[in-house]
Amino acid sequence: MRLTNQSFIMFALTIVNFVCLGQNSIEAELIEHTILSLKTNQYELLKTKKASYNDAFIFAYIECQIEKNTSGKISDSTYYKYSLTKPSSTIQKALDKLNQGDYLYSKNEYSVSKYLNEYEQALRIGKELNNKPIICEAYKRICNHYLNTQKNISSLKENNEEYKNYIYDDFEFFYFNYFRTNYLMQYAYGTTKRIDITHIDNLIKLSRKNNLSLLKAKAYQLKSVYYMMFENNLDSAIFYIDKSKKEYAYYDTPFILNEKIGLDINKSIILQKKGKHNTAIQLLDSLNNTQTSLTNPRFKLSIAQFLKEGYKSLNAYDKAFYYQQIENQIKDSLDLINQDLEFAEIKAKYDTSENEKKLLIEQQQKKKNRNIAIGLGGSLALGSIIAFLLFKNIKRKQKLAEQEKELETQKLATVLKEQELTAIDAMIEGQEKERQRIANDLHDDLGGLMATVKLHFNALKEKQTPELYSKTNQLIDEAYNKVRTVAHAKNSGVIAKQGLLKAITEMAEKISASNSIKIDVLDHGLENRLENSLELTIFRIIQELITNVIKHANATEATIHITNHEDSLNLMVEDNGKGFNTSQITKTNKGMGISSIDKRVEHLNGTMTIESEKQKGTTVIIDLPL
Repeated sequence: MRLTNQSFIMFALTIVNFVCLGQNSIEAELIEHTILSLKTNQYELLKTKKASYNDAFIFAYIECQIEKNTSGKISDSTYYKYSLTKPSSTIQKALDKLNQGDYLYSKNEYSVSKYLNEYEQALRIGKELNNKPIICEAYKRICNHYLNTQKNISSLKENNEEYKNYIYDDFEFFYFNYFRTNYLMQYAYGTTKRIDITHIDNLIKLSRKNNLSLLKAKAYQLKSVYYMMFENNLDSAIFYIDKSKKEYAYYDTPFILNEKIGLDINKSIILQKKGKHNTAIQLLDSLNNTQTSLTNPRFKLSIAQFLKEGYKSLNAYDKAFYYQQIENQIKDSLDLINQDLEFAEIKAKYDTSENEKKLLIEQQQKKKNRNIAIGLGGSLALGSIIAFLLFKNIKRKQKLAEQEKELETQKLATVLKEQELTAIDAMIEGQEKERQRIANDLHDDLGGLMATVKLHFNALKEKQTPELYSKTNQLIDEAYNKVRTVAHAKNSGVIAKQGLLKAITEMAEKISASNSIKIDVLDHGLENRLENSLELTIFRIIQELITNVIKHANATEATIHITNHEDSLNLMVEDNGKGFNTSQITKTNKGMGISSIDKRVEHLNGTMTIESEKQKGTTVIIDLPL
């Protein structure tokens, strides 16, 4: 059958369309890999690989994004080189809109919000392509705009809820929860509403899971704000500020310097609340002399406000008045900026409606062309589809056979696991019964015997010299008291009578009394008792962890955190000791202490994570379901 010229042209267009779809898929994967490397701070990897991308636009885009992520802005010179390239595909046009928005943001960070329009155009293109990495990058920037301007919290919530529908990995899930926790805290502040700390703890767990210091720092920063704003627990707020700064210390860039300045401003507020006005003023003065802070008007405003309050508290009214004037000047300039923001947002909405009309017309034309191509290419594709289905059916049968084999293997592993758990359960139960039996024997048998000996000895008082009687009586009393001490210790009397928290606190106080190591206990949500056997097992776990710190860590300080989340219990033991290489711990190579703890945790269906670096201390995190 001969093809007419028109039919041949349409056939050729169909083939080209299939080829282009393949190229677009490869390009989408390349861009997704680039976005992942940028958001996980793998800049050195990108620098080594960008030359192999063989695309001038992508090469220049990566240069801009690395500079933005490290310095907080895109310089004019870098953007000029980028402007010499042109996007060659729809997905590159979306990247172009994101990059133009980032450049405008760095030029007018607290001025006209033209960048917001660029981000919204990138979002529309991403949705048209159904490209989740592009969509999420756009939503993150839009949410960050509303969070930083603190002007329209309802828009932050609205955009973040839309963002949730396109999440595709743990990093995006972290930022969705980060934005959500921020607007929940802003809604609740100054009201009687309470914030569920579980939201923040989940962020910390997620950041530890991916071992990204930048995410850890953000999560700790939020937790410090929570303790300051909603619990008025100033010591805990400072504790998490210091932890956040420790994680930010891994990044030495101007962008991270701004984050550290924000932390120090919060710390100065806490110091003023604690009455340490001179220390707070010294910290703010040091920030005031930092060049980066002087480029950020919101930082300048906060520093001026809190310096004013600090000097007022010290009755230094001349200096307080000076900073009052500076505060007023900055507020006036920010009022003008806010007016520009409002005007720009109205204009952006108008531009958005016009662009939507153009996009609708383009989409209708594309749909019409696609229908024509599909109709002509349908018959050609039918034979390929039948062959593909036959091949897929064979593969499906093979996969079913493999799955059945894997299920049998899993069943066998489950049986072995249950047997192992039963053995561990019996071992722990046997240990506790043996401790109870020893305690009873010591207290009832040996204790009673010693009391009887003392009675018989009193009958001999008149037949012996008073000195010998006094000395011997003292020895018997001492032996009797030791028996009672051993009996109570073996019977875990503190746990049985007063509970887990009391037992751990007393243990920490006794160890700290030796002056070689100081142990603090921080608890949250332990107002009610747990089941007695569970409390006993948890006490043994913490006792073993502290024993390891004393024996191996050479630490001077340790902290025991116990947090009850209603459906789970989080234990965390931190020390400032010498640390170790966690890669040396394997399933077949564990010390007796770690092995014992691991079995107890596994018996309780919990998980244990060990984080440690040489000379930087060790953190053991245990999560137990309740």
